[in-house]
Amino acid sequence: MIKSKLNIFIKVVLLFAVCTTTLCACSVENLFDYYLNENNVGSVYADNISAHFIDIGQGDSIFIELPNHECMLIDAGIANKGEYIENYIISTGYDTIDYLIATHPHADHIGSMDYIVSNMDIGSIYMPKVSTTTKTYERLLEAVQEKGMKIKSARAGMSIVDEEDLNVDILAPVEIDEGELNNCSIIIKITYESDSYLFIGDAEKEELSTVTADMSADVLKVGHHGSRTSTTEEFLEEVNPEYAVISCGIDNDYGHPHEEAVSLLNEFNVEYYRTDLQGTIKITSDGSRNYSVTTEK
Repeated sequence: MIKSKLNIFIKVVLLFAVCTTTLCACSVENLFDYYLNENNVGSVYADNISAHFIDIGQGDSIFIELPNHECMLIDAGIANKGEYIENYIISTGYDTIDYLIATHPHADHIGSMDYIVSNMDIGSIYMPKVSTTTKTYERLLEAVQEKGMKIKSARAGMSIVDEEDLNVDILAPVEIDEGELNNCSIIIKITYESDSYLFIGDAEKEELSTVTADMSADVLKVGHHGSRTSTTEEFLEEVNPEYAVISCGIDNDYGHPHEEAVSLLNEFNVEYYRTDLQGTIKITSDGSRNYSVTTEK
């Protein structure tokens, strides 16, 4: 997977090398620093991890730049947001999604995933082994079939990335609850040296109680858009996050985030952010628990 910004930078350096006789006051090192600062290249040149919680309204879509220069997309929001998500990813310099994750087959998580599959290069696709009869789900399956790809059935204990300082692990589903798709959600934990991120889809307390793996994490993607059914005192005690992100739409019909969930985050002194209030949220860290947060609004 090659990033276009890297190609651009190489061209800039080559051009600079040709012009060094007349630009002797400058240095390659200064040009390098200028390019990085001006273009916010991020993890192309530094071994950072960045999680982009894309504001797509009442749904989830999280783009993750991994420190091994691969990337991941967890969910693809509601319908008619595919081009927006694609353009956002391209704007960061990526043209390939190495790992595509559909946490569960609800329309606010896979609504635009058929577009993403059809229009972007995809490495692997992970979904829980559960089905539904909705048109949204059927369109996704058709897109995968037309692409000639196969879906990997996600389950607890699987590893997506297993490297010396980087692990992307699937902690759930432990079991499939076909009567409640939220509780079939893929739960992913990313660990990069001393940093950790937990993404729980729409998992509610029933599914969370089945997880036996370590769910402690510095950064938490709050479950089910801030629903009271996902954020409990017991869960926050286990995760013990420093930062949390709630992905929800402005004035949504569900009352998300619920007051009970927000109160618990405050009680546990969690620094939390909301896409409905702050737009797209980006959290970056360097493996040493040095986190930075930027928001669109």
